[in-house]
Amino acid sequence: MEQEILKKVRSSIRQQCGNRVKIQLDRGRNKVDIQEGVIQEAYPSVFTILVDDERDTNPPQLLSFSYKDVITKDIRMKLC
Repeated sequence: MEQEILKKVRSSIRQQCGNRVKIQLDRGRNKVDIQEGVIQEAYPSVFTILVDDERDTNPPQLLSFSYKDVITKDIRMKLC
């Protein structure tokens, strides 16, 4: 059962590569970060999102997440 869910999440994210998403990161202790970025790559165990923060002068960041982060809702994503 768990493998089926993992395969569904993995294939869904692979289909969305190149699309802009809004991500909500659960940092623990009631800390939540909301950022926008583009899904860059989907690898067998992880996927990457390029986040560009337009408000700050920070350079773009490449963040990586596991598919289990999506399943456990440590990260939530919506298409923009």
